[in-house]
This record gives sequence, C-alpha cells and structure tokens, in this order.
Amino acid sequence: MSATPAEAAEHARFDALVEEAATVSVDGWDFSWLDGRATEQRPSWGYARAMADRMARARAALDIQTGGGEVLASVPKLPRLTVATESWPPNIARATALLHPLGAAVVADADEPPLPFGDHAFDLVVSRHPVTTWWAEIARVLTPRGTYFSQQVGPASVFELVEYFLGPQPPETRGARDPERARSEAEAAGLDVVDLRMETLRTEFFDIGAVVYFLRKVIWMVPGFTVEEYRPRLAELHHRIETEGPFVAHTTRFLIEARKPE
Repeated sequence: MSATPAEAAEHARFDALVEEAATVSVDGWDFSWLDGRATEQRPSWGYARAMADRMARARAALDIQTGGGEVLASVPKLPRLTVATESWPPNIARATALLHPLGAAVVADADEPPLPFGDHAFDLVVSRHPVTTWWAEIARVLTPRGTYFSQQVGPASVFELVEYFLGPQPPETRGARDPERARSEAEAAGLDVVDLRMETLRTEFFDIGAVVYFLRKVIWMVPGFTVEEYRPRLAELHHRIETEGPFVAHTTRFLIEARKPE
C-alpha cells in the first residue's frame, strides 16, 4: 500500500531533519544550533556567573575539560595565569583559537591522572560537566585554601531519552554520578566540601533533528550512537513528536564547591 500524502510529507521531513543534524559540526561545547529546536531549563545558581566571580579574585586558575573554551571565554576578567585542559583534538584547536587572544593557554591532556602541572599550582580549579573528576589530582594542584568549583551532570540525567533507545537501565547505572558520592570522594582526597546542591530540570526536544544532534554531541548518552543503527527508533520518535508534541526529559545537575585546608 502506498503512503498517503500526509505520510509521505512526514517521511520527507524526517529525512531532511535527520540529514541536516547528522552532517552539522558538533565541535566545541556550544549548543546554539539547538536554539528554537530544544530547550533546557537552567540551574538556579548560574554557574558561569558564579565562576566568573571566583575568577575575578583568583591569581592562577585552571579549567579542566574546557571543551571548546566557550564557558571560560565568557569570563569578563581572567586571572593573569589561566590555563585550560582538553583532550579532543577538534576542541583543542577551537579552544586555542578562542582563548589565546584572551591570554589563556590550552594544554592537550588525556583527561586522566596525572594532571600536567606541579603541586600547589592553582588557587582556583573549575570544570563544567567533567566526564570524570580526579579528586586526588585536583587536591594536589590546588594551593592551600584553594577552591575547586564545578557544575556536574547528576544521576539519571535525560534518561527518558537514554532509555527510549537503550531500554531500562540497571540501578547502578541510574544511580551513577550521585552528588553524595562526589562529596565522599572529595573528602577522601582531603578537601572540605563547602557547597553541594542538585536540581532536576525540564528539557524538551521539538524535532528529531534536535535529538540526533544532541546524541552526536553528548556521546556518552547513547554510546556508539549512529543514525543508521537507530533509524527505526528515530522514525518512531519523529512520528511521536509530530503527532503528540515535544519529547520531554529531565536533566539533573549538581554544583559542588570544595576547598583545600590550609
């Protein structure tokens, strides 16, 4: 049976949206391509603004896993010594082009111990959405009374989308990235946790292209994601969005601030 005109139009829209999202660059950590196509509620604490306040008072600062350097570049006044690390070559090039004119150096680093810096090198270490936090290394490179300030992905973040593609996840996967675990690990490394907050935030995807772009960019959500492998599920989700409205998920974020004792 041939498709109706409405079905043919839906299939054509699906193909166009997926092709566009599958070919656009996902370098860096700028999500502006999603403007008008997806929304994510922001945490109440305003990480970039709060980080900038701390940067203004720091003498030497390190941004770990800077991505394309976009968040660090938003700081109005960087410390005289500012360094960023990044592991992915396209992001290293992007961050270098963005941050060097601002006086910040970008260091290629594998995102695993040891950090390529000496002991007590920085009085401020920051990181937005690190994949892994190496607490012992952070404690080592902080000066006495130095601060680690980070916004991180919390447990079961956007798992409505993850489980749509991968099915129900085991409790240990859903419970990973628990902020209380971060507190315990920070304290085990000798740091004092002075602030720890978590919020659950609403996220909406308005078209299937937004879903494809998001999964290509945030690669740990559905590991190994490709359009070809998940095309049938993508087509089902496209139909659901077209007929029922935005796909709603919930993001979790936590803020942690830890200080090294004198």
